[in-house]
Amino acid sequence: MAFEPRFAIVTGSDSGIGRATAVALASAGMDVGITWVQDHEEEQAASTAEEVRALGRRAEVARLDAGHLETAARVLDDLADRLGGLDVYVNNGGTGDNAPLLEMTLDQWRHTVSVDLDGPFVLIQRAAQRMVEAGNGGRIIAITSVHEHQPRVGSSAYDAAKHGLGGLVKTAALELGRHGITVNAVAPGEIATPMTGMEDQDPTEVRRPGVPLGRPGSAHEIAAVVAFLASPAASYVTGASWPVDGGMLQMGPQGGSHITSDDWRDAG
Repeated sequence: MAFEPRFAIVTGSDSGIGRATAVALASAGMDVGITWVQDHEEEQAASTAEEVRALGRRAEVARLDAGHLETAARVLDDLADRLGGLDVYVNNGGTGDNAPLLEMTLDQWRHTVSVDLDGPFVLIQRAAQRMVEAGNGGRIIAITSVHEHQPRVGSSAYDAAKHGLGGLVKTAALELGRHGITVNAVAPGEIATPMTGMEDQDPTEVRRPGVPLGRPGSAHEIAAVVAFLASPAASYVTGASWPVDGGMLQMGPQGGSHITSDDWRDAG
C-alpha cells in the first residue's frame, strides 16, 4: 500500500520549530494535533491551530508535558483519537537546561533527561504501537540537535539526552522497518526561535561568523526537512539524522556563536 499521510501530531507546536512544522504538514494536506506545556503557551497553541485551519485542515489541541511520563501517552492517544488516526508523529518538544558538569544538580540532570529522552521514549513507543496496530505504515521524526552529534561545554545533561534520543531513533528504525514505519531525526543548529531568544528577528540579518552560511536558520527551514521526511517521497529514508545547521557541525563542537570572527575563512 502506498503511504498517504493524513493525520499528524507535533509536540511543542505552540511556537518555533513545532509551530512551523505543524503549518508545513497542514500545507501538505494533513490534519494536525498541536500540543503545549506551560499556561502562557495555550494561547499560542490556539493561534497555531488557527493557522492550520486557515489552510483547510483540521486542528486538535491538547496540553502535553513530556516530563509527566504517567500521562503523556494518554494525551497522545486522545489527540490521535480526536484526529481519527496517526500517520506522522513529530517529537519536537523539549528543554535546554544548562550548567557546568561540576555544578549541575541531580534534579537539573533528571529534569532535562526526563523531558528530552524519557518522555520521547514513551511518546515514540506509543505512536509506533498505534501505527503498527493500524497497519498503514508511518513516519516518526524526532527533533534532536547538532548536539546529538557534537558536545558543547556546559550542556552535559542536554548533550547526553540528545545523544540518547539519536540512538533511540536508530534502534527504532531497525525494529519498525518491517511495519513500513520510518524513523529519522532532524538535528537543528542555531535557529531563530524562542529557545534562542531570536523569534522576532530575521535570521538573514543576524551575523554568525562561526557558521559557514554566516547566519542562524529559521524554523521554516527545519520544518521543510521534517515535511520531506513525513512525505511519501522519503519512503527509503530511515535511521538517519539530518543536520540542518548551515554547515555548523563542520566547524567542530565549539562552532556557531562561539566564533566571532571570519578569519577562519582565509587560508594560510
